Amino acid sequence: MTPLRPLVAALVFLAAVPLRGQDPPPWPVLKPATATAPLPGTEPLTETGDLSRLLHEANDRFLDREIERAAKEREKFWKRDLSSPEAYAKSVQPNRESLARMLGIDREKRAEPIDDPYAFAPFPLMANPWGDKDGLIYQLRLKAFGQVHADGVLLSPGDPRADVVYLPDADDAELIPVGAAALARSGCRVAVVRLVDRGLDEHQLSRREWIQRPAFLLGRTLVGYELLKAFAAIDYLQASQGEAKRPLGIVGHGEGGRLALFAAALDERIDAALVSGALGPRERLWREPADRNVFGLLREFGDAELASLVAPRALVIEHGTEPAYGYRAAADLELDLENRGKVPGKPGRLPSPSDAEVAAELARLGSLLPFAKPDLVKSDVPLSEEAVSRFLGRFGMEARPREEAAGIPLPAHPDRTNELVLHNRLALIEAAGDRKRYFADLKTDSLENFKATIEPYREKFRTEVIGDFERPLLPANVRTRPYQVGDKTLSYEVLLDVMESGGEKVIAYGILTLPKDLDLFSGERRPVVVCQHGLEGTPQDVIGEAKHNAYAAFATRLAERGFITFAPQNGYKYFDLFRLQQFKAQSIGKTLFSIIIPQHRQITDWLAAQPFVDPDRIAFYGLSYGGKSAMRIPPLVERYCLSICSADFNEWVWKNAATDTESLRYSYANKGEYEIFEWNLGGTCNYAEMAALICPRPFMVERGHFDGVAPDEQVAFEFAKVRNLYEAKLGLFDRCEIGWFVGPHSIHGQATYAFLHHHLDWPEPKE
Repeated sequence: MTPLRPLVAALVFLAAVPLRGQDPPPWPVLKPATATAPLPGTEPLTETGDLSRLLHEANDRFLDREIERAAKEREKFWKRDLSSPEAYAKSVQPNRESLARMLGIDREKRAEPIDDPYAFAPFPLMANPWGDKDGLIYQLRLKAFGQVHADGVLLSPGDPRADVVYLPDADDAELIPVGAAALARSGCRVAVVRLVDRGLDEHQLSRREWIQRPAFLLGRTLVGYELLKAFAAIDYLQASQGEAKRPLGIVGHGEGGRLALFAAALDERIDAALVSGALGPRERLWREPADRNVFGLLREFGDAELASLVAPRALVIEHGTEPAYGYRAAADLELDLENRGKVPGKPGRLPSPSDAEVAAELARLGSLLPFAKPDLVKSDVPLSEEAVSRFLGRFGMEARPREEAAGIPLPAHPDRTNELVLHNRLALIEAAGDRKRYFADLKTDSLENFKATIEPYREKFRTEVIGDFERPLLPANVRTRPYQVGDKTLSYEVLLDVMESGGEKVIAYGILTLPKDLDLFSGERRPVVVCQHGLEGTPQDVIGEAKHNAYAAFATRLAERGFITFAPQNGYKYFDLFRLQQFKAQSIGKTLFSIIIPQHRQITDWLAAQPFVDPDRIAFYGLSYGGKSAMRIPPLVERYCLSICSADFNEWVWKNAATDTESLRYSYANKGEYEIFEWNLGGTCNYAEMAALICPRPFMVERGHFDGVAPDEQVAFEFAKVRNLYEAKLGLFDRCEIGWFVGPHSIHGQATYAFLHHHLDWPEPKE
C-alpha cells in the first residue's frame, strides 16, 4: 500500500521521543500541521476563531428564524368556517383538541362531578361578608383527576347571579384576593382555585419547575394539571346550580390570567373570560419560566389564536398588571445567562409586553377573526374596577363599589406540590404500559415483518418525538485545512453547510482523522467511525490529551488501528446558550436533535462520497451526551450501519422523571441539566424502544460499573429488553452486546473496539 505521500510530504511531523528513562504519555502526541493544502476535493477552510462557538451561534440564529417562520405559517393548521357561530365552533374543534394534547390534558381521566369528590366545611373568616347577611365563605376542595384536588375557597353571596372561577397569580398571598371579593360583592359565586407557587424547594428549584420537569417527559404539563383543577371547579359550579342556569365566567391574573385564556379557549361552557396581566406576543416563550414550556405551542398558537378560540364569547383583556418575576435574574429581571448558575433551574422571567405589543396582538386577532371584539383595559392595578365592570357587563350585571380593605391574607396553606409529585410518580409507573400500547403495531414474528412495521415508528420518532424542520440540505460546500499530525495519523478540520432559514445557515464542523498508511488515490475504501463527544465537549476532546481520562483519545486510537474517524461538533456546549436553544426548538415542536440530525446527514453523505470511504461501513460511537446521541441519531440517519452507546445507556425515562429520595442520586429531576427533558418520551420511546429503531443494525452498550449515570441494575433492566428483541424475537445473535468493565464514566475501548472490527470487517492490529 502506498502511503499518503502527496500529502505527508507537505506536512512537518515532529515525532514525540520521550526523554530517556521516561514512559511516553498515555495519549497520542499530536503536533500542529504546518501544511495548508486542503483535503483533495474540498475548498480551503479560512474561518478562524472558535469554530464550535461559531456553530452554536449559527444554530441560535437559525432557531430565531424558524420561530418567525412558524408564526407566519400558523394559518395552515386552521380551517375556520365563518358562516355562522355554530359552524365556526365546529371548524376550530380540531384546534381545541390539538391544544389539549399539547397541554397533556388528554392523558388524564377527570373526576366525575356527580361522585362525592367535594369536602366542604364552613370557613369562619368573617360574619356577613360584603355586608351580605346570607353570604358564606367555604373551604373548597374538589377532586380534579387521579388523587389530585383543586383547593381554595368558595365565596357564596346570598343571591348569586353568575358563577365565576377565579385563578390568582401563582404568588398571590391573599386567601381572598381583592378581585375575587369584588366579584362576590357584586353578586357572583366565586370559586378561588389556588395555584402552585413559585417559591424555591429544597433543591433550589421553583416548585413549579419541580412539577413540570417529570410531567413534561411523561406527556403532561403543569399548565394542564392546573387547567384540570379549574375545570373541576367549573364542574362543581355547574352541578350545584340546580335550576338556576347562571352564566359562567373565568377570571385570572398573572399566571392565573394565562390559565384563564387557555381554559376559555378549551371549554365552551365558559361564557366570558377576564384575562389580566397575561396576554401579549408569545414568540419569546423560551425566555419565560420552565413551567410555561409547551411542546409545539407556537407552531399552531400565539395568544391571538388562543383568543380566537374564545370568540364569539366575551373576552376582556386587562394590560399593565403583569407580575414581576424572574428566576436566575437580576433585580431588573435581566436573565443571568451563559454562566453556570448557582441554582439548577432554567433562567426565565415573566414577560412585560408594551402597550404597542398588546395592541399588535389584538390587531392580529382582528385580522384572523373580524367578529372578535375583546375589551381592552389599561390599568396598573390587577382586576381594576373598570375591568371587573366590563366583565360583569357581559352578564348584564353591575359592579358594586369596592371597600378600601385589602384582600384577606393567606394563612398557612397546604403544599400543593405533594399530590402532583405523587401523580407524576404514578404516571412514571404507568409509562411502561403506555409505551407498549404505542408500539402495539410492531411485529416481531419475523425479521421481514419487523423491518416493515418498524418504519412507521421511525417516522413518528422523526416528526413527533425529535421534530423535523423539513428543510432541504444545502450543497455541502466543504472547507478543510490540515490540523494535526501524529505518529500514525493526520487530521483535518472540516466545515460544511447544512440547511438555512431566512438567510441563516446551520453548519457542521468536525475533525477528520486519517491513518497515514491510507493512500487516498489507490481506490481502497475503508470503514469510518464517527466519534462523538459528550456534554460541553468539542471534537478536540476525543482526539488527544484534552479530557483523555474520559475519552481515551478514541478518535485517534481508532485511526491508529486503521479506521478513518470523524469527530463532529454537536450542539450541546456553552451552557445556557445551548440549553435555551432547546426551549426555542421545543416551542415550535422541535428539539436540539432536529438540528443535529441534519448535520449528521450532511456529514455522512459527504463521507460516503469520498473515494477512500466505504459508504456501507460508517459507524457511530458516542460517550455520555454522545451516547445520548447514539440513541437518537442512528435511528434517523440511515448511513450509520451500527451504533455504540457509551456511558449513557440506562432506563432513561426513570432517570429523567424519578423523584423519590433514592432515585434523586441519579435522576435529572433536581439537577442543572434543565434542557434534558423531552416531550412525552415516557409514552413513546425509552432507550429500549430507541434501540428497536436502530435494529436490525448492530447495537452495543459500553458500561463502567462505577459510572454514576445510573446503577448497574437500571442499565441491565433496560438492556434486557433490547437483547430480548435482537436475540429472542428476531434471532440476531451477533448484533447486540453490552460491554461491562470495572471503571467510571469513560471510554474503555476494548469490547467496543472488537465490536467495531467485527462488524466493520476490519482486521484487528497485530500485537
